[in-house]
Amino acid sequence: MSSQSATRTLTRTTAIAEGPFAPGHLGGLTQFLPFELVDDVLEQTGTLQRRVRALPSRVGIYFVLALGLFPGLGYQRVWDKLVAGLAGLDLHTPSEAALRHLRRRLGPKPLELLFHTLAVPPARPSTPGVSYRRWLTVAFDGCNSLKAPDLPRIRALLGKVRHHWGMSDYPSLRLTVLCETGTRGLPGAVFGRSEAGEIVQATRLLPKLTTQMLLLADRAYDGDEFLVRLSARRRPAVLAVLPDGTYRTRFRDVHVRILDADITVNTNGGKCVTGRYLLATTLTDHRHDPAEALVRLYHERWGATRSRASLSELPEGGRQLLSTG
Repeated sequence: MSSQSATRTLTRTTAIAEGPFAPGHLGGLTQFLPFELVDDVLEQTGTLQRRVRALPSRVGIYFVLALGLFPGLGYQRVWDKLVAGLAGLDLHTPSEAALRHLRRRLGPKPLELLFHTLAVPPARPSTPGVSYRRWLTVAFDGCNSLKAPDLPRIRALLGKVRHHWGMSDYPSLRLTVLCETGTRGLPGAVFGRSEAGEIVQATRLLPKLTTQMLLLADRAYDGDEFLVRLSARRRPAVLAVLPDGTYRTRFRDVHVRILDADITVNTNGGKCVTGRYLLATTLTDHRHDPAEALVRLYHERWGATRSRASLSELPEGGRQLLSTG
């Protein structure tokens, strides 16, 4: 028994940068963002410091990234976490004003270039759970609940949302992302004013799509110019009924196939909610892409943008049943 409760202490030596660069070369962030990459981004954007400062530009990049990891903390507490593993070193302790100045000195350009450098599909099509047939499955999703500080320059940039009970307390930021359904990786993201609309932002993400991707999207994109899942109120013209119960139609010059689906949702509170879904797809061959497979595939979008859920056994025919737990 004593041998099972015995402990052992492991000591690991970690190499870090010297002097004021030390906080920018330590911790979990540098495992994914090596300092050589950060320095290259700074050099490309012309934001590399011209002289060695108490807060070099590289340290500023890691500090801004740490702000995103700890959104509920102030500048000083985030800095303390950034240098928590450097106890014993004679490091400069910056004031909040100095950290604000560092952030403004960097500006958005190096962080934007860093995102675009890293925003590539993290999985290969051969990785299990990330693909349908030969395509990598991706999805659009948006968020309009992000709040920004209520400052004059931010109000001028983002404005405030008007509700039926009055103006919102804080400026709102709309974020729309292109997300891998299997890995949750983000090949693209767009943000701006709430009034811009999710479709407008998603249109800016279309250049991120490739012929190796299959896009899944919900009825927020229901329109003749941009659609995947349709509103149940739609009545598309039936051009041809297929053996699996689906049918073909056309929106302007685009030929699509419609899956008419009955959806049943079982909530954690014991509620059972049913609804009708119309799924539109450019995969028009029912032999290669049967209705059951496509309904199950659309379910993956829910798993990517919300919580994972379980499928019930699907009945035969064109009207399919989904059950989520």
